Amino acid sequence: MNGFFEWLKSLYAVDSLEGLPDEDIDYMRELFGTLPRAVEEFYRRAARTDALHHGQDQWLLPEHFRKSEWLRGSDCLLLLNENQGVFRAGILRDDLSAGDPPVYLTEDDKEWRLCADSTTEFLYAMMAYEAVFSYEYSPEEFYCITEKELAVLENRLTKLPYETRGWFGDRILLFSSAADNMVQVMDCGGGDLQMLFGAASEESYLALMDVVEGMGEPI
Repeated sequence: MNGFFEWLKSLYAVDSLEGLPDEDIDYMRELFGTLPRAVEEFYRRAARTDALHHGQDQWLLPEHFRKSEWLRGSDCLLLLNENQGVFRAGILRDDLSAGDPPVYLTEDDKEWRLCADSTTEFLYAMMAYEAVFSYEYSPEEFYCITEKELAVLENRLTKLPYETRGWFGDRILLFSSAADNMVQVMDCGGGDLQMLFGAASEESYLALMDVVEGMGEPI
């Protein structure tokens, strides 16, 4: 995860990150037998940072596992819970010994489908996705855009090399023009493209508006 934590500070416009204490990490390791390196690093260096917990969905921390028998008994080390509890994502117990295992998605805790090829990719993609919901500068509504408008985003913004599948629609695409702004496009299939964007600073928001202003129809 080289560079991840510096990127995270810039993305959320915070000066520092706060990790979990050793006792919390030890608790999770004892509960699951082992922790993937990527998860342990995230816990240790960033998981307690307040700014990360104002997005759309809920990052699951040891405190949630302590309170919930359902979480403790899951076949998966769950990382993120959708805001209405409809689905959630995590690492299967059988994969926990891998350094950077894939992340799966479930709606019923019985059937699991691939969400990201690695934990690192999942953390990058979902941290960027969740950031948009927490930004001070945002229209706070989704826009339906066309394939032609998506091509404009691809030509004029930097596309992040990380995607998740199945969280909403087929995949989530991510674009930015500055360290503290982000455009997310949810590809729901069949040409249904839904865009939301935002920024931590007015300057970065205006930079995005140079590209996206007038694009799409509000949902």
